[in-house]
Amino acid sequence: MAASYRVLIPLPDTDFDTTEAAISWSRFIDAGFTVTFATETGKVARCDQRLLKSGWFNPLPAGPEARAAYTAMAASAEFQAPITYRAIDVADFDAIHLGGGHAQGMRQYLDSAVLRSKVVDFDRAGKLIGAVCHGTLIPARAIDPSTQQSIIAGRRFTTLTLPLEKWAFKITWYRVGRRYRTYWKYTETEVREGVGPRGEVVRGESFETPLVVEDGNFISARYPLDVPEYASAFVGRLQNSGRAPEDVSGNVSEQAAPRSR
Repeated sequence: MAASYRVLIPLPDTDFDTTEAAISWSRFIDAGFTVTFATETGKVARCDQRLLKSGWFNPLPAGPEARAAYTAMAASAEFQAPITYRAIDVADFDAIHLGGGHAQGMRQYLDSAVLRSKVVDFDRAGKLIGAVCHGTLIPARAIDPSTQQSIIAGRRFTTLTLPLEKWAFKITWYRVGRRYRTYWKYTETEVREGVGPRGEVVRGESFETPLVVEDGNFISARYPLDVPEYASAFVGRLQNSGRAPEDVSGNVSEQAAPRSR
């Protein structure tokens, strides 16, 4: 039954993307899943507060649906009582969702060796690992000690693409500086290093066409526009999890949709 599925959503203390966390959470709850949140020390998280408002100094804000979903998520008992990264036990969960964000608070989460080790555990257990935007850096950086390679080595994957990240920085730098460059290295560059020469990073046809890439026990998307389709695919994968991961290996889904955030 759908209600038996347990999804983990790790977050940084602050600056996570509103849409990528809250819209995904809303779809998981609507499907009857149990969601647990985790932060580094068990502190209650806060999204990137700039995304909750629009205006000259708030480029690329979250849309109304995402803001409403965030309000509901932030008020939930589960969100108000996160576990710590160290307390994560893969046996307690069926899947993990790794959302993104751009501002510097994200580095607490993206740089966490503890969280990366837990994601390796999810992969070894063959459990569903979903990642969006900067969240894809976590599996890309997660090195399996038995292979000394990223757990996404040889996979088809997508991420915040180089053109998208350059575009976001170009249209926002004169208002918010380097806010949309979390690291000196572009996200796609790191993910390409993770998949290696046997893997592939899929960019999609355009910014405006949502993209979801599935390969084995991984599902990935690029940025907030992709999230509704990504979350639906994530839900579908759990609800049909009787299939072996290889049955859906390498699937790429692209669907036209209106531009939104």
